[in-house]
Amino acid sequence: MTIELEAARSMIDSILAGARAKNMPPMTACVVDAAGDLVALAREDGASPLRPKIAHGKANGAIAMGLGSRALFERAQQQPYFIEAMNALSDGLMVPVPGGVLIRQDGRIVGAVGITGASSDDDEALAVAAIEKAGLQADCG
Repeated sequence: MTIELEAARSMIDSILAGARAKNMPPMTACVVDAAGDLVALAREDGASPLRPKIAHGKANGAIAMGLGSRALFERAQQQPYFIEAMNALSDGLMVPVPGGVLIRQDGRIVGAVGITGASSDDDEALAVAAIEKAGLQADCG
């Protein structure tokens, strides 16, 4: 099982609508499948050019390690050399800060959402809300 395009687009639409309702800065959100491959991505007007890579790095790191990026952030504080090594092994595709949330269906990982643009806590909250709205389970770590 993996996340499909329609569900990914729906989650991104929900994320962007939530950000606009809260008057947040321009957001970038992506959804990856269980293999870490990009399914959908949106960068709002005004978001900086690096934001797609940051969003993908948050989602990809969660998939690659099987942990939400909040858990990766906590581990980076405790074991910085380990996270640095994992980031090197992933060719720099891991951003270990909150905002990368695993998507679970019936307990199994089917994908991940990565968001950037606001504070990491706000990014994570938008991801959780969108995943739950889609009838899936969010795992922040």
